[in-house]
Amino acid sequence: MSGTTTPSLDAQSPAKQASSRNLKRAAASGWIGSALEYYDFTLYSQAAALVFPTIFFPTASPAVAIIASLATYGVGYVARPIGAIVLGNMADRRGRKHVLVIAMMMMGLATLAVGLLPTYSQVGVLAPIMLVVLRLVQGFAVAGELGASNALIAETAPDAKRGFFASFSVQGSQIGSILAIALLLPLASFLPDEAFQSWGWRIPFLLSAVVIIAGYLIRRHIEEPAAYLKQSAQAREFKTPAVELFRRYPRLLMICVISTLANVIGTATLVFGITYGKQESYGIGFTTSDFLWIILIVNSASALTIPLFGRLSDIFGRKALMVTGALGGGLMSIPYLFAVQEKNFALVLIFGLLAMSVFFQMWNASFATAYQEQFPTRLRVTGFAVSQNVGLMLAAFAPAVFTIMAPPGADNIPMVIGFTTLAIAVVAAGAALCLRNGAGKSFEE
Repeated sequence: MSGTTTPSLDAQSPAKQASSRNLKRAAASGWIGSALEYYDFTLYSQAAALVFPTIFFPTASPAVAIIASLATYGVGYVARPIGAIVLGNMADRRGRKHVLVIAMMMMGLATLAVGLLPTYSQVGVLAPIMLVVLRLVQGFAVAGELGASNALIAETAPDAKRGFFASFSVQGSQIGSILAIALLLPLASFLPDEAFQSWGWRIPFLLSAVVIIAGYLIRRHIEEPAAYLKQSAQAREFKTPAVELFRRYPRLLMICVISTLANVIGTATLVFGITYGKQESYGIGFTTSDFLWIILIVNSASALTIPLFGRLSDIFGRKALMVTGALGGGLMSIPYLFAVQEKNFALVLIFGLLAMSVFFQMWNASFATAYQEQFPTRLRVTGFAVSQNVGLMLAAFAPAVFTIMAPPGADNIPMVIGFTTLAIAVVAAGAALCLRNGAGKSFEE
Protein backbone atom coordinates (compact mmCIF):
# COMPACT_ATOMS: atom_id res chain seq x y z
CA MET A 1 0.00 0.00 0.00
CA SER A 2 2.90 2.31 0.74
CA GLY A 3 4.09 1.71 -2.84
CA THR A 4 0.94 3.39 -4.19
CA THR A 5 0.81 6.23 -1.65
CA THR A 6 4.34 7.57 -1.96
CA PRO A 7 4.28 8.26 -5.73
CA SER A 8 0.96 10.10 -5.28
CA LEU A 9 2.46 12.38 -2.63
CA ASP A 10 5.60 12.89 -4.71
CA ALA A 11 3.48 13.74 -7.75
CA GLN A 12 1.62 16.45 -5.79
CA SER A 13 4.78 18.18 -4.67
CA PRO A 14 5.82 19.65 -8.06
CA ALA A 15 2.23 20.80 -8.65
CA LYS A 16 2.13 22.55 -5.29
CA GLN A 17 5.50 24.12 -5.95
CA ALA A 18 4.34 25.37 -9.35
CA SER A 19 1.17 26.78 -7.79
CA SER A 20 3.23 28.58 -5.14
CA ARG A 21 5.54 30.00 -7.82
CA ASN A 22 2.59 31.22 -9.87
CA LEU A 23 1.04 32.91 -6.83
CA LYS A 24 4.30 34.69 -5.97
CA ARG A 25 4.74 35.83 -9.57
CA ALA A 26 1.15 37.05 -9.75
CA ALA A 27 1.43 38.94 -6.44
CA ALA A 28 4.78 40.46 -7.42
CA SER A 29 3.50 41.45 -10.86
CA GLY A 30 0.39 43.07 -9.41
CA TRP A 31 2.42 44.87 -6.74
CA ILE A 32 5.15 46.19 -9.04
CA GLY A 33 2.83 47.02 -11.91
CA SER A 34 0.41 48.94 -9.71
CA ALA A 35 3.32 50.78 -8.10
CA LEU A 36 4.67 51.91 -11.46
CA GLU A 37 1.27 52.92 -12.84
CA TYR A 38 0.17 54.82 -9.74
CA TYR A 39 3.53 56.54 -9.57
CA ASP A 40 2.55 58.11 -12.87
CA PHE A 41 -1.03 58.83 -11.83
CA THR A 42 -0.03 60.39 -8.49
CA LEU A 43 2.45 62.70 -10.16
CA TYR A 44 -0.33 64.22 -12.18
CA SER A 45 -2.78 64.56 -9.28
CA GLN A 46 -0.22 66.37 -7.12
CA ALA A 47 0.98 68.59 -9.96
CA ALA A 48 -2.65 69.51 -10.70
CA ALA A 49 -2.96 70.91 -7.18
CA LEU A 50 0.55 72.35 -6.75
CA VAL A 51 1.89 73.49 -10.14
CA PHE A 52 -0.53 73.35 -13.06
CA PRO A 53 -2.87 76.21 -11.99
CA THR A 54 -0.09 78.75 -12.61
CA ILE A 55 1.78 77.30 -15.62
CA PHE A 56 -1.06 75.84 -17.70
CA PHE A 57 -4.08 77.89 -16.61
CA PRO A 58 -2.98 81.48 -15.96
CA THR A 59 -6.01 83.72 -15.41
CA ALA A 60 -7.00 86.87 -13.57
CA SER A 61 -9.17 84.77 -11.26
CA PRO A 62 -7.30 82.35 -8.97
CA ALA A 63 -10.52 80.40 -8.37
CA VAL A 64 -10.98 79.80 -12.11
CA ALA A 65 -7.37 78.61 -12.44
CA ILE A 66 -7.79 76.15 -9.55
CA ILE A 67 -11.09 74.82 -10.88
CA ALA A 68 -9.64 74.40 -14.39
CA SER A 69 -6.58 72.55 -13.11
CA LEU A 70 -8.59 70.24 -10.85
CA ALA A 71 -11.03 69.63 -13.70
CA THR A 72 -8.18 68.26 -15.84
CA TYR A 73 -7.43 65.92 -12.92
CA GLY A 74 -11.04 64.75 -13.22
CA VAL A 75 -10.86 64.49 -17.02
CA GLY A 76 -8.51 61.53 -16.67
CA TYR A 77 -11.32 59.70 -14.93
CA VAL A 78 -13.73 60.41 -17.81
CA ALA A 79 -11.59 58.15 -20.00
CA ARG A 80 -11.50 55.42 -17.36
CA PRO A 81 -14.95 53.91 -18.07
CA ILE A 82 -14.01 53.71 -21.76
CA GLY A 83 -10.70 52.08 -20.87
CA ALA A 84 -12.55 49.76 -18.49
CA ILE A 85 -14.81 48.51 -21.28
CA VAL A 86 -12.08 48.16 -23.93
CA LEU A 87 -9.33 46.74 -21.70
CA GLY A 88 -11.77 44.78 -19.53
CA ASN A 89 -13.18 43.07 -22.63
CA MET A 90 -9.65 42.26 -23.75
CA ALA A 91 -8.69 40.84 -20.35
CA ASP A 92 -11.80 38.65 -20.16
CA ARG A 93 -11.58 37.39 -23.75
CA ARG A 94 -7.81 37.19 -24.42
CA GLY A 95 -6.24 36.95 -20.98
CA ARG A 96 -5.12 39.12 -18.08
CA LYS A 97 -1.41 39.39 -18.97
CA HIS A 98 -1.88 41.09 -22.36
CA VAL A 99 -3.82 43.94 -20.81
CA LEU A 100 -1.27 44.41 -18.03
CA VAL A 101 1.57 45.01 -20.50
CA ILE A 102 -0.48 47.31 -22.75
CA ALA A 103 -1.78 49.41 -19.83
CA MET A 104 1.66 49.96 -18.36
CA MET A 105 3.24 50.96 -21.66
CA MET A 106 0.47 53.47 -22.43
CA MET A 107 0.72 55.04 -18.99
CA GLY A 108 4.50 55.35 -19.18
CA LEU A 109 4.46 57.05 -22.59
CA ALA A 110 1.70 59.49 -21.64
CA THR A 111 3.38 60.53 -18.41
CA LEU A 112 6.73 60.97 -20.11
CA ALA A 113 5.04 63.26 -22.63
CA VAL A 114 3.55 65.42 -19.83
CA GLY A 115 7.09 66.13 -18.64
CA LEU A 116 7.97 67.42 -22.11
CA LEU A 117 4.96 69.73 -22.57
CA PRO A 118 5.41 73.45 -23.26
CA THR A 119 3.62 75.85 -20.91
CA TYR A 120 0.80 78.30 -21.59
CA SER A 121 3.26 81.18 -21.81
CA GLN A 122 5.12 79.35 -24.60
CA VAL A 123 2.35 78.04 -26.87
CA GLY A 124 -0.86 79.48 -25.46
CA VAL A 125 -4.06 77.45 -25.32
CA LEU A 126 -2.40 74.51 -27.09
CA ALA A 127 -0.59 73.68 -23.83
CA PRO A 128 -3.69 72.87 -21.72
CA ILE A 129 -5.26 71.07 -24.72
CA MET A 130 -2.26 68.73 -24.99
CA LEU A 131 -2.31 68.27 -21.22
CA VAL A 132 -5.95 67.18 -21.33
CA VAL A 133 -5.30 64.73 -24.20
CA LEU A 134 -2.44 63.07 -22.32
CA ARG A 135 -4.56 62.93 -19.19
CA LEU A 136 -7.23 61.08 -21.18
CA VAL A 137 -4.63 58.52 -22.30
CA GLN A 138 -3.53 58.08 -18.68
CA GLY A 139 -7.09 57.49 -17.56
CA PHE A 140 -7.76 54.98 -20.34
CA ALA A 141 -4.62 53.00 -19.45
CA VAL A 142 -4.96 52.89 -15.69
CA ALA A 143 -8.57 51.64 -15.97
CA GLY A 144 -7.31 48.23 -17.01
CA GLU A 145 -4.50 47.96 -14.47
CA LEU A 146 -6.08 47.25 -11.09
CA GLY A 147 -8.91 45.10 -12.47
CA ALA A 148 -6.60 42.82 -14.44
CA SER A 149 -3.83 42.64 -11.84
CA ASN A 150 -6.26 42.03 -8.98
CA ALA A 151 -8.11 39.35 -10.96
CA LEU A 152 -4.79 37.66 -11.75
CA ILE A 153 -3.92 37.47 -8.04
CA ALA A 154 -7.43 36.65 -6.78
CA GLU A 155 -7.83 33.79 -9.26
CA THR A 156 -4.43 32.35 -8.28
CA ALA A 157 -4.63 32.75 -4.48
CA PRO A 158 -6.10 30.15 -2.08
CA ASP A 159 -9.72 30.95 -1.22
CA ALA A 160 -9.04 31.44 2.50
CA LYS A 161 -6.36 34.09 1.87
CA ARG A 162 -7.69 35.74 -1.27
CA GLY A 163 -8.17 39.12 0.40
CA PHE A 164 -4.65 39.14 1.81
CA PHE A 165 -2.88 38.31 -1.45
CA ALA A 166 -5.12 40.51 -3.60
CA SER A 167 -4.40 43.46 -1.31
CA PHE A 168 -0.82 43.52 -2.62
CA SER A 169 -1.91 45.11 -5.90
CA VAL A 170 -3.69 47.80 -3.85
CA GLN A 171 -0.62 48.20 -1.67
CA GLY A 172 1.46 48.61 -4.83
CA SER A 173 -0.58 51.67 -5.76
CA GLN A 174 0.37 53.22 -2.41
CA ILE A 175 4.05 52.45 -3.00
CA GLY A 176 3.78 54.17 -6.37
CA SER A 177 2.31 57.22 -4.68
CA ILE A 178 5.13 57.17 -2.13
CA LEU A 179 7.77 57.06 -4.88
CA ALA A 180 6.13 59.99 -6.66
CA ILE A 181 5.99 62.12 -3.51
CA ALA A 182 9.52 61.06 -2.48
CA LEU A 183 10.79 62.53 -5.75
CA LEU A 184 8.62 65.65 -5.66
CA LEU A 185 9.38 66.48 -2.02
CA PRO A 186 13.13 67.26 -2.24
CA LEU A 187 12.59 69.14 -5.49
CA ALA A 188 9.86 71.30 -3.95
CA SER A 189 11.79 71.74 -0.69
CA PHE A 190 15.27 72.61 -1.95
CA LEU A 191 14.72 74.24 -5.32
CA PRO A 192 13.73 77.92 -5.44
CA ASP A 193 10.01 78.22 -6.17
CA GLU A 194 10.69 79.73 -9.59
CA ALA A 195 12.98 76.84 -10.56
CA PHE A 196 10.48 74.22 -9.31
CA GLN A 197 7.62 75.87 -11.24
CA SER A 198 9.81 76.17 -14.35
CA TRP A 199 11.59 72.81 -14.67
CA GLY A 200 11.86 71.02 -11.33
CA TRP A 201 8.39 69.47 -11.49
CA ARG A 202 9.25 67.87 -14.86
CA ILE A 203 11.99 65.58 -13.53
CA PRO A 204 9.71 62.91 -11.95
CA PHE A 205 7.57 62.86 -15.11
CA LEU A 206 10.58 62.27 -17.32
CA LEU A 207 11.70 59.38 -15.13
CA SER A 208 8.56 57.55 -16.27
CA ALA A 209 10.67 56.34 -19.18
CA VAL A 210 11.64 53.57 -16.77
CA VAL A 211 8.03 52.36 -16.86
CA ILE A 212 8.22 51.71 -20.59
CA ILE A 213 11.18 49.34 -20.12
CA ALA A 214 9.97 47.78 -16.87
CA GLY A 215 6.51 47.12 -18.31
CA TYR A 216 7.80 44.50 -20.68
CA LEU A 217 10.45 42.99 -18.43
CA ILE A 218 8.15 42.51 -15.42
CA ARG A 219 5.11 41.02 -17.07
CA ARG A 220 6.29 38.97 -20.02
CA HIS A 221 6.59 35.77 -17.94
CA ILE A 222 3.22 35.94 -16.17
CA GLU A 223 1.05 32.81 -16.46
CA GLU A 224 -2.71 33.01 -16.77
CA PRO A 225 -4.53 31.67 -13.65
CA ALA A 226 -6.15 28.25 -13.85
CA ALA A 227 -9.58 29.69 -12.99
CA TYR A 228 -9.44 31.84 -16.12
CA LEU A 229 -8.06 29.11 -18.39
CA LYS A 230 -10.93 26.78 -17.42
CA GLN A 231 -13.46 29.27 -18.78
CA SER A 232 -11.39 30.98 -21.46
CA ALA A 233 -13.16 29.16 -24.28
CA GLN A 234 -16.53 30.21 -22.90
CA ALA A 235 -15.28 33.78 -22.45
CA ARG A 236 -14.26 34.01 -26.09
CA GLU A 237 -17.81 33.17 -27.15
CA PHE A 238 -18.89 36.57 -25.82
CA LYS A 239 -17.39 39.12 -28.22
CA THR A 240 -18.64 41.99 -26.06
CA PRO A 241 -18.56 41.03 -22.36
CA ALA A 242 -19.65 44.57 -21.49
CA VAL A 243 -22.98 44.04 -23.28
CA GLU A 244 -23.65 40.87 -21.30
CA LEU A 245 -22.58 42.68 -18.14
CA PHE A 246 -25.07 45.54 -18.60
CA ARG A 247 -27.83 43.14 -19.64
CA ARG A 248 -27.48 40.58 -16.84
CA TYR A 249 -26.03 42.50 -13.91
CA PRO A 250 -27.32 46.12 -13.99
CA ARG A 251 -28.31 46.16 -10.30
CA LEU A 252 -24.98 44.73 -9.18
CA LEU A 253 -23.10 47.26 -11.32
CA MET A 254 -25.06 50.13 -9.77
CA ILE A 255 -24.33 48.86 -6.25
CA CYS A 256 -20.60 48.67 -6.95
CA VAL A 257 -20.55 52.11 -8.59
CA ILE A 258 -22.27 53.70 -5.59
CA SER A 259 -19.98 51.87 -3.16
CA THR A 260 -16.95 53.21 -5.08
CA LEU A 261 -18.05 56.76 -4.19
CA ALA A 262 -16.20 56.12 -0.91
CA ASN A 263 -13.19 57.42 -2.84
CA VAL A 264 -14.54 60.92 -2.24
CA ILE A 265 -12.80 60.63 1.15
CA GLY A 266 -9.45 60.72 -0.62
CA THR A 267 -10.37 63.47 -3.06
CA ALA A 268 -11.71 65.62 -0.21
CA THR A 269 -8.64 65.24 1.98
CA LEU A 270 -5.65 64.76 -0.32
CA VAL A 271 -6.78 66.74 -3.37
CA PHE A 272 -9.23 69.47 -2.27
CA GLY A 273 -7.55 69.62 1.14
CA ILE A 274 -4.20 70.39 -0.47
CA THR A 275 -5.71 73.08 -2.66
CA TYR A 276 -7.53 74.59 0.32
CA GLY A 277 -4.40 74.70 2.46
CA LYS A 278 -1.81 75.64 -0.13
CA GLN A 279 -3.33 78.00 -2.72
CA GLU A 280 -2.73 81.65 -1.87
CA SER A 281 -6.29 82.63 -2.74
CA TYR A 282 -7.59 80.67 0.27
CA GLY A 283 -5.13 82.52 2.51
CA ILE A 284 -4.16 79.66 4.84
CA GLY A 285 -0.46 79.48 4.02
CA PHE A 286 0.66 75.85 3.98
CA THR A 287 3.70 75.31 1.77
CA THR A 288 4.12 72.75 -0.98
CA SER A 289 6.62 70.79 1.12
CA ASP A 290 4.21 70.76 4.11
CA PHE A 291 1.62 68.83 2.17
CA LEU A 292 4.11 66.61 0.39
CA TRP A 293 5.37 65.50 3.82
CA ILE A 294 1.81 64.82 4.96
CA ILE A 295 1.02 62.80 1.84
CA LEU A 296 4.28 60.87 2.10
CA ILE A 297 3.63 59.90 5.73
CA VAL A 298 -0.03 59.03 5.10
CA ASN A 299 0.80 56.87 2.08
CA SER A 300 3.65 55.14 3.93
CA ALA A 301 1.32 54.27 6.80
CA SER A 302 -1.33 53.11 4.33
CA ALA A 303 1.15 50.75 2.69
CA LEU A 304 1.52 49.05 6.08
CA THR A 305 -2.19 48.86 6.94
CA ILE A 306 -3.47 47.56 3.58
CA PRO A 307 -2.20 43.94 3.92
CA LEU A 308 -3.48 43.89 7.52
CA PHE A 309 -6.97 44.91 6.47
CA GLY A 310 -6.82 42.57 3.49
CA ARG A 311 -6.18 39.68 5.87
CA LEU A 312 -8.89 40.87 8.27
CA SER A 313 -11.34 40.87 5.35
CA ASP A 314 -10.63 37.13 4.94
CA ILE A 315 -11.56 36.60 8.59
CA PHE A 316 -14.46 39.01 9.19
CA GLY A 317 -15.75 39.43 5.63
CA ARG A 318 -15.35 42.26 3.12
CA LYS A 319 -18.55 44.13 3.99
CA ALA A 320 -17.71 44.75 7.65
CA LEU A 321 -14.47 46.52 6.75
CA MET A 322 -15.93 48.40 3.79
CA VAL A 323 -18.83 49.83 5.79
CA THR A 324 -16.70 50.75 8.81
CA GLY A 325 -14.05 52.28 6.59
CA ALA A 326 -16.44 54.41 4.54
CA LEU A 327 -18.26 55.78 7.59
CA GLY A 328 -15.11 56.40 9.61
CA GLY A 329 -13.24 58.02 6.73
CA GLY A 330 -16.15 60.32 5.91
CA LEU A 331 -16.42 61.38 9.54
CA MET A 332 -12.68 62.07 9.88
CA SER A 333 -12.70 64.40 6.86
CA ILE A 334 -14.51 67.02 8.96
CA PRO A 335 -11.85 67.53 11.68
CA TYR A 336 -9.16 67.14 8.99
CA LEU A 337 -10.47 70.16 7.08
CA PHE A 338 -10.85 72.14 10.31
CA ALA A 339 -7.19 71.37 11.06
CA VAL A 340 -6.24 72.63 7.59
CA GLN A 341 -8.20 75.82 8.23
CA GLU A 342 -6.34 76.37 11.51
CA LYS A 343 -2.99 75.64 9.80
CA ASN A 344 -2.18 73.03 12.41
CA PHE A 345 0.32 70.68 10.80
CA ALA A 346 0.22 68.09 13.61
CA LEU A 347 -3.59 67.81 13.60
CA VAL A 348 -3.73 67.69 9.80
CA LEU A 349 -1.31 64.76 9.94
CA ILE A 350 -3.19 62.96 12.74
CA PHE A 351 -6.62 63.27 11.12
CA GLY A 352 -5.13 62.52 7.72
CA LEU A 353 -3.73 59.26 9.09
CA LEU A 354 -7.06 58.36 10.68
CA ALA A 355 -9.08 59.24 7.58
CA MET A 356 -6.81 57.74 4.93
CA SER A 357 -4.40 55.22 6.51
CA VAL A 358 -6.90 53.63 8.89
CA PHE A 359 -10.54 54.02 7.87
CA PHE A 360 -10.26 54.50 4.13
CA GLN A 361 -7.79 51.62 3.82
CA MET A 362 -10.33 49.34 5.52
CA TRP A 363 -12.53 50.00 2.51
CA ASN A 364 -9.70 50.16 -0.03
CA ALA A 365 -8.03 46.89 1.00
CA SER A 366 -11.33 45.03 0.79
CA PHE A 367 -13.26 46.48 -2.15
CA ALA A 368 -11.17 45.05 -5.01
CA THR A 369 -11.53 41.46 -3.81
CA ALA A 370 -15.18 42.03 -2.92
CA TYR A 371 -15.98 43.25 -6.43
CA GLN A 372 -14.03 40.40 -8.04
CA GLU A 373 -16.18 37.96 -6.05
CA GLN A 374 -19.42 39.42 -7.38
CA PHE A 375 -18.92 38.56 -11.07
CA PRO A 376 -18.38 35.27 -12.98
CA THR A 377 -14.90 34.59 -14.37
CA ARG A 378 -15.85 35.35 -17.96
CA LEU A 379 -16.93 38.88 -16.92
CA ARG A 380 -14.76 39.43 -13.86
CA VAL A 381 -12.33 42.08 -15.10
CA THR A 382 -14.97 43.95 -17.12
CA GLY A 383 -17.41 43.95 -14.19
CA PHE A 384 -14.78 45.13 -11.74
CA ALA A 385 -13.23 47.71 -14.06
CA VAL A 386 -16.50 49.28 -15.24
CA SER A 387 -18.03 49.57 -11.77
CA GLN A 388 -14.83 50.85 -10.17
CA ASN A 389 -13.98 53.37 -12.86
CA VAL A 390 -17.46 54.83 -13.27
CA GLY A 391 -17.51 55.41 -9.50
CA LEU A 392 -14.01 56.88 -9.57
CA MET A 393 -14.98 59.17 -12.44
CA LEU A 394 -17.78 60.62 -10.33
CA ALA A 395 -15.58 60.95 -7.24
CA ALA A 396 -12.74 62.55 -9.23
CA PHE A 397 -14.76 65.65 -10.03
CA ALA A 398 -15.48 66.21 -6.34
CA PRO A 399 -12.49 68.57 -5.82
CA ALA A 400 -13.65 70.84 -8.66
CA VAL A 401 -17.24 70.71 -7.38
CA PHE A 402 -16.03 71.40 -3.83
CA THR A 403 -14.13 74.45 -5.09
CA ILE A 404 -17.34 75.73 -6.73
CA MET A 405 -19.29 75.06 -3.50
CA ALA A 406 -16.60 76.68 -1.33
CA PRO A 407 -14.51 79.10 -3.41
CA PRO A 408 -11.82 81.35 -1.89
CA GLY A 409 -13.50 83.76 0.51
CA ALA A 410 -16.43 81.45 1.35
CA ASP A 411 -17.49 80.85 4.97
CA ASN A 412 -17.61 77.54 6.88
CA ILE A 413 -15.60 75.63 4.27
CA PRO A 414 -14.72 72.67 6.56
CA MET A 415 -18.38 72.25 7.54
CA VAL A 416 -19.71 72.49 3.98
CA ILE A 417 -17.16 70.14 2.41
CA GLY A 418 -16.72 67.85 5.41
CA PHE A 419 -20.43 67.09 5.85
CA THR A 420 -20.90 66.71 2.09
CA THR A 421 -18.11 64.13 2.12
CA LEU A 422 -19.69 62.34 5.09
CA ALA A 423 -23.10 62.22 3.37
CA ILE A 424 -21.58 60.64 0.25
CA ALA A 425 -19.65 58.15 2.40
CA VAL A 426 -22.87 57.10 4.15
CA VAL A 427 -24.47 56.34 0.79
CA ALA A 428 -21.37 54.35 -0.24
CA ALA A 429 -21.48 52.35 2.99
CA GLY A 430 -25.16 51.53 2.40
CA ALA A 431 -24.32 50.18 -1.06
CA ALA A 432 -21.53 48.01 0.36
CA LEU A 433 -24.07 46.32 2.63
CA CYS A 434 -25.83 44.99 -0.47
CA LEU A 435 -22.80 43.08 -1.77
CA ARG A 436 -22.64 39.28 -1.61
CA ASN A 437 -20.09 37.93 0.90
CA GLY A 438 -17.58 35.82 -1.02
CA ALA A 439 -14.82 35.61 1.60
CA GLY A 440 -13.45 32.08 1.89
CA LYS A 441 -15.63 30.77 -0.95
CA SER A 442 -14.43 29.32 -4.22
CA PHE A 443 -15.04 31.36 -7.38
CA GLU A 444 -16.94 28.33 -8.66
CA GLU A 445 -19.49 28.45 -5.84
